Amino acid sequence: MLILLAFLIGVIAGLRSMTAPAAIAWAAWLGWLNLSGSWLAFMGATWAVGLFTILAVGELIVDQLPSTPSRTAPPPLAARLIMGALCGFAIGAPHGGGLAGVIGAGAGAYGGAAVRARLAEGFGKDRPAAFVEDAVAILAAGLVIAAAA
Repeated sequence: MLILLAFLIGVIAGLRSMTAPAAIAWAAWLGWLNLSGSWLAFMGATWAVGLFTILAVGELIVDQLPSTPSRTAPPPLAARLIMGALCGFAIGAPHGGGLAGVIGAGAGAYGGAAVRARLAEGFGKDRPAAFVEDAVAILAAGLVIAAAA
């Protein structure tokens, strides 16, 4: 079960790279996810919650800009894979969660781009598709954290 949750938090990182670590940080800070004693204990610090929350909100805003590069371009994809590994490790460290998170992030990045393109085509513009994707990422992060807690 933890490997599946690690994969799913990776998918979320593939959709929105900062939503996944923000969810992990909030879960650790609230005591729902025990990261104490691990190298990820910093995720439960107040500063980490603040930082990742600001970055997640910023990403939701920047994603709406026409100049934002594709999530599958090398730098954004690398960030998604790194965040997928970090968040997957936080959920399923002893069971290969980091690898599951990386795989999930790749699936989320490429799958999310394809689904968003189809949604944008259906809506006739990208912005509503982006909002749907935002909502899916946020809600899914909550569900994954609730299942992992």
